[in-house]
Amino acid sequence: MDKKVYELINDQINKELYSAYLYLSFADYYEEEGLDGYANWYMIQAQEERDHALIFRNYLHENGERVKLLAIDMPDKEFSNFLEPLEAGLEHEKYVTSLINDIYSAAMEAKDYRAMKFLDWFIEEQMEEEDTADDMITKMKLFGGDARSLYELDQQYAARVYSVPSPLANA
Repeated sequence: MDKKVYELINDQINKELYSAYLYLSFADYYEEEGLDGYANWYMIQAQEERDHALIFRNYLHENGERVKLLAIDMPDKEFSNFLEPLEAGLEHEKYVTSLINDIYSAAMEAKDYRAMKFLDWFIEEQMEEEDTADDMITKMKLFGGDARSLYELDQQYAARVYSVPSPLANA
């Protein structure tokens, strides 16, 4: 495996685990504010990010590479209203998209077609993640100021259930 591609993928494991920590902190904020549905949504999001780290880990192992686990930074976000975590989530998803794009670019430069094929799933996943984050912001802006509507949104997010990402389900 190309050294740069390897380093970026190994680093992505850390970035995905940080994402899980970040979303866990969002879940904590919402739970402490009484929005258990939003807390549920972000707990599941944290599970998904952990799963993404495992997918990258598995890929390195499947390609005979050693995984080097790195320290995970502490989330540093503080929130003063219900919209702020959602906006921070969209900003973070855009950052993760840029990281995936960087790995893809390095794989393309190295003509590592296997890595490019592997990353296709993450490219699709990031489009979905950004769309969902943007939709949550829109709904909070439209309905978050009305207690009844906010309650209904919270109930909607409480109904979210965890499902194993296909790359892990097929592993």
